[in-house]
Amino acid sequence: MFISVSEEMGVALLRTAYSPNIKERRDFSCAIFDPSGQMVAQAAHQPVHLGAMPASVQAALETYPGSLRPGDMVILNDPYLGGTHLPDITLVAPVFVDLRGGKELVGFVSNRGHHADVGGMTPGSLPLSTELYQEGLILPPIKLARGGRLNQEVVQIICRNSRTPEERKGDLAAQIASVRVGERRLQEVVERYGVEEAREHMAALLDYSERVTRNAISRIPDGIYRVLDYMDDDGLTEEPVPIAVAITIFGDTMTIDFTGTSSQCPGCINAPQAVTVSASLYMVRCVVGDEAPANQGCLRPVTIITPRGTLVNPEPQHGVAGGNVETSQRITDVLLTAMAQALPELIPAASQGTMNNLLMGRPFVYYETIGGGMGARPTKDGISGIHTHMTNTMNTPIEALEFAFPLRLKRYALRRGSGGDGLHKGGDGLVRDVEFLSPARVTILSERRKFHPPGFHGGHHGHLGENVLMKGGYEEVHLAGKETLDVEVGDILSIRTPGGGGWGKPPQDE
Repeated sequence: MFISVSEEMGVALLRTAYSPNIKERRDFSCAIFDPSGQMVAQAAHQPVHLGAMPASVQAALETYPGSLRPGDMVILNDPYLGGTHLPDITLVAPVFVDLRGGKELVGFVSNRGHHADVGGMTPGSLPLSTELYQEGLILPPIKLARGGRLNQEVVQIICRNSRTPEERKGDLAAQIASVRVGERRLQEVVERYGVEEAREHMAALLDYSERVTRNAISRIPDGIYRVLDYMDDDGLTEEPVPIAVAITIFGDTMTIDFTGTSSQCPGCINAPQAVTVSASLYMVRCVVGDEAPANQGCLRPVTIITPRGTLVNPEPQHGVAGGNVETSQRITDVLLTAMAQALPELIPAASQGTMNNLLMGRPFVYYETIGGGMGARPTKDGISGIHTHMTNTMNTPIEALEFAFPLRLKRYALRRGSGGDGLHKGGDGLVRDVEFLSPARVTILSERRKFHPPGFHGGHHGHLGENVLMKGGYEEVHLAGKETLDVEVGDILSIRTPGGGGWGKPPQDE
C-alpha cells in the first residue's frame, strides 16, 4: 500500500510536468518515509535518486527539528546538505492526521525532479566546473510552504535564476501537486488502518527487508573482494581517476570500503556521499533481488566507508555536476565487479558505464541521457540500446524533441557490433545524431571513451563510446568525453555510445 502511494505520486508528477526531461524522459523519483525519516517505500523510478533521497529528508529534519507543521513543505538541492547535484530539486513534506487532542505525524512524502536548468555557467547546469558555485542556484533546506501557504518568493528566485523560467515554474508546480497527492493518499491509508497499525507496518517493512538482505548476504562466501577501476578523466586534465573498493563479507554482514579511491578532483566528477550510498544500495538490491522491499532496511547489515576528501565523499564546495551522473555509474561498475568474484554465476558483465549526458541551449535548454549496451548476463546476451544501472530514464521521442526545440534528429539507431563478444554477447550501443537549427552552446559529460567496459570470465570488452561533431554536416571533429563547445546552424553532433561487455569465452576462443 505504501508503494502504491509512491507510484501514484509519480503518475501525478509525470502527467502535470512541463519539461520533456520529466514528462518524456521521466527523470524523477518519489518515496515514502516513516516519522523518523527512514525510507519505507519507493516507486520504481531513478536508482541514483532513490538511494540518496533519505539524506535529503534527514537534512530537512535537522534543519527544522520538531518544528515541521501540517501544510509545511521543504525544498532543497544542496549536494552537501542532502542533495546530489543542483538540477535535482527535492521536496519533503510531513504528513499529519487528525486525532482527538491534535495532529499526529505519521510520516513524510518526498519527490525529486531533475530540472533542465537551474542557472550556472552553461545551459543545463551540468558544466565542466571547478566549484559548486559555477553549477547553478544552491538551495539549502528551506520552507517552500508554511501551513499550506506557498512562498512565492522562493519560486521567483528559482525561476529568475533559470534560463527557462516558465518551465521551472511548471515543473515546480507539478512536484508540489505530486506531494499533495502523496499526503492525501498516505492520510487515507492511515485513516483506514489506524495510526498504530500503519506505524507497525512501516517498521515491519524495514525489519523484513533487513532479514531478507541478511539471508542473502549469508549465502555469499565469506572473504574480501577487491577491485580497482578508473574514470577516464575529470574533464580538466587527461589523468585517469581511480576508484577502489574492498567488499568484506562476514556472516550476514557486508562492509563496503572505498579507501584507496582518488582524492577529490578539481573537475566536476566528485560524487557526494549520498550518491555513493545510493550506488551501494543499488548493488545490494541487485544481489538480494526482488524479495526484499526497496527501503532502508536493506542497508542495516551494510557498513559503507567513504573517506572524507575523496572522489566519493568530497569536501564542500567541490564541483559535483558529473558525480551524480557519471561517477555513480563507475562506482556501480566496481561494486558489481567485486561481487562477480564472489558470485560469478549471478553478476553480468559491465554495461556501458556512462549516461552520455548531452546538454544544449541558447535560449532554449535541452537535456538528455542516452542509452547504450547492457553487459551480457550469465545465461543470455545483454540488451541493446538501453539505460542501465543508476539511470532508469526513457529516451526523448523524436517527435517531442523536434516539436519543442530547434533540433532535428538525423539518425537514431543501434550501433551494430559495439557489444563485446562472448559465450553471451554484450548489448550494442546507440548512435544519436542531432542537427542544430539554431546556434547553441553544448556540454557533453560522458565516460568509457578511454577505458572499455570489461567483459567477464573470458568475454570481450565492449567498444568505447565516441563523440563527433560534423561541422556544416560533413567535416568530422572528434570531441573529448567531457567538453563544452559552441555550434552553428547545420552542425551535426553524433553521440555513439559504448557497448556492454561479453560474458564467458566466445566459441572461437575455445
